[in-house]
Formats: sequence, structure tokens, C-alpha cells
Amino acid sequence: MAWIPGGTFLMGSDDHYPEEAPAHRVKVNGFWMDCHTVTNREFERFVAETGYVTLAERPADPADYPGAIPELLVPSSSMFKKPAQKVDIRNSYNWWVYVGGANWRHPRGPASSIRKLGDHPVVHIAFEDAEAYAKWAGKELPTEAEWEFAARGGLDGAEFVWGNELTPGGTHLANTWQGEFPYENSNEDGYEWTAPVGSFPANGFGLFDMAGNVWQWTKDWYQEHSRIDSPCCTIDNPRGGQREASFDPHTPEITIPRKVTKGGSYLCAPNYCRRYRPAARMSQPVDTSTCHLGLRCIVRSLVRE
Repeated sequence: MAWIPGGTFLMGSDDHYPEEAPAHRVKVNGFWMDCHTVTNREFERFVAETGYVTLAERPADPADYPGAIPELLVPSSSMFKKPAQKVDIRNSYNWWVYVGGANWRHPRGPASSIRKLGDHPVVHIAFEDAEAYAKWAGKELPTEAEWEFAARGGLDGAEFVWGNELTPGGTHLANTWQGEFPYENSNEDGYEWTAPVGSFPANGFGLFDMAGNVWQWTKDWYQEHSRIDSPCCTIDNPRGGQREASFDPHTPEITIPRKVTKGGSYLCAPNYCRRYRPAARMSQPVDTSTCHLGLRCIVRSLVRE
């Protein structure tokens, strides 16, 4: 783990997606953070010691999803499926599908495995899975403010975790999507899917993959920054809003609370999802796991031991 000294910083952004605004001053205390996201090897050890079964490995309760077709209630997870040609990027169902048998052991579908992927980030992790792992490890999930402060690595107000240019000198510094999302990826950064943790340079605090590779859970309930009471004043150690149910417009009868995820992933592209920036954020239903969602943990401490 790396020591994150704490301090005051400008959280959010007024220049990109509306859910990031307004930018506002926040103070966080010092804490320790995992240098990299939790890997398949680490999660495998957790499962071996506890017998834990992830949400994607369990059948869904029909009572929780009224009207759902039976095929969607089998153990499954969300998978990216690259279209063969250009599609309407306003409809994410053009590339997201539920795949039975997809889970952390089978990250790219039921025929895949984590053999030779021990140092890749674990994926298909729902919120309760992330919480269970953190508790077992004697750690916690970070708040959104803690995560963003750590991601910035001391570069307050910078566009990216390494500065203000996406590819300085033409060098890719994170595992993201190059080309026209979702059907064309040139893989200029060397990776089509996840990359081994630590494949790209660390930020100023010694943390790897705080941009791209996989999204990371925080413990905060999602709410719009625009609902902040006093954006002009420094907020001390914010603890993430109120629990609220939200709904998918395709299934409005199902309401699922959402948490904040941070960091972007290997599916973030300039033409679709510029969320490989520390200010970026995404609301994620707590019952949903995907092929590009993992976690990292923290230990809170007021002093560096």
C-alpha cells in the first residue's frame, strides 16, 4: 500500500460531463491505499479461504426483478460484445449483453478462465463482493473524495492523473480505447482487454492504474455534485450522499440503488466515454457486475506509521 498524505484539493470539473460539476474544494485526511487494483490472484486467495460466492455466480431472485425474463435470472454478468460495424452510440445495448456463466473466474465468458491472468485486475465484481473482500482483507473501500484525491497524485486541478495531455509525446499512459468506439480498437496501448496491474507508470503517490484498465467501486451513494449545499466552501471528509433508488428506463418497475465508481476502463474512448480522468464518475447499480469493474482498498489512518 502507499501512504496518501491527505490535504485539500479541487474535486470535480466544470469542463466536461455535467455530473462532475461544480468543481468544489474538499479536504481529506491521510490514509493508506492499495498500489494497484485487486488482482485475480488476490481474489482467488480470498475465495479459497472463505468459500465466498460472488453475486454473478448466484441465480437472481425473481422477486427482486418483476417481469424479468428467465434467461436473465441465471448466474450471469454484463459483457462487452464488440459490434461488427458502426452502431448508434446512444444505445449501450448495442454492445452490452448479459452472459450466463460470465464471472470473475470466467472474465471473458464461460469458455474463458483466469489461467495466466493472475496479475490482471479481478472483474465482474458487484458492490457486495467488493465490500466482502475489503472486510476480509481488514480494509475498506474509499470514499469518492478519497479516491479522487489519491488519483490526482498531488496534481491539483490537472486533467489527467499524469498532467494535462492525454498522450504526452505520443505515449499512452493508461489502458483505454484507441479508435472509434465500440467497433474499432487499434490497441495502440497494447491491450484489447485488461492489462496486468502496473503495466503503466504510477502517479505521484505511487498508485498504478488510477485511469483506465478497470472501473473501481467507492463506498459513496451516487448523487449529483450539483446538489452540494455550499460548493464555494471546503468540505471536510465527505461521506457520499444519501441512498437513493434509481431506475433503468427500459425496466422502470425495477429500482436499484447506485454507488459511485471511478477511474474509467479499457472501454473508455475519446468519442464516447472520456472518463479516464480523476474528476470523472459513473453511477453503478449495486447489483450489477461487469467485465470492466473491479476494486481497490484503503486503510484509514491519521498518521503514517
